Amino acid sequence: MTNIFLDTANLEEIEQIKRWEIIKGVTTNQKIFLKEKGCNFEKQAKAILEAVQPLPVSLEGPNDYEGIIKAAKEYNIWEDTDGKRFRNMVVKVPMLGNGDGLKAVKTLSNDFIKTNVTACMTLNQAFLAANAGATYVSLFYNRIKDWRLKANSNNNEKQAAIEALLTISETMKMLEEGEFRTKLIVGSIRKVTDIEEILTAQPDIITIPTKILKEMVKNEMTESTLKDFENAWEEFKKYEK
Repeated sequence: MTNIFLDTANLEEIEQIKRWEIIKGVTTNQKIFLKEKGCNFEKQAKAILEAVQPLPVSLEGPNDYEGIIKAAKEYNIWEDTDGKRFRNMVVKVPMLGNGDGLKAVKTLSNDFIKTNVTACMTLNQAFLAANAGATYVSLFYNRIKDWRLKANSNNNEKQAAIEALLTISETMKMLEEGEFRTKLIVGSIRKVTDIEEILTAQPDIITIPTKILKEMVKNEMTESTLKDFENAWEEFKKYEK
């Protein structure tokens, strides 16, 4: 079963979607926090952690080894309003080209700090993250498509999507057959149809922006069908004995 994480740093969105009782976690990143201009990062992050606990919340940090470790240790001692340490904090660790991201994952794993290795585009990167002990690894669906289009001039949108989906399905197979504890998150969602495509590859988790999630519940034929039923019921009530 593929679970849903909400991709946002907006507390109102989180509270609204929480009432649907379908999300199993929250992911954030620097671009998402940029949309919340004027907020204090630590205050906002703690509020999100508290709002969804015990569900996991991925928080991004710096892009260098020392910075990642420092931020992770800082996040790890944050406390909720009852003075208890948050147990649902997950540190996002970038897949750095010099290998320092993997080194950071190993260090944090040894300290029992959960990690989400982010910005992965290949099975190889996911394989390395899993071996380092990552709790989650995130593949970026549309960015993989963008990369595939750029890397091969003969590719079209459809072919790039096929290659991106193959990366997801092969990564899932690798994680399952290798008996890794790492869970696969697929992000970089731009439209509703992306979800339908990604679901064919059956990842552990899809992280979905609020706007897309709200669009998923809507369909004009559903609306007109329900209106027909409502009208029929009103007509039935006129003659009910």
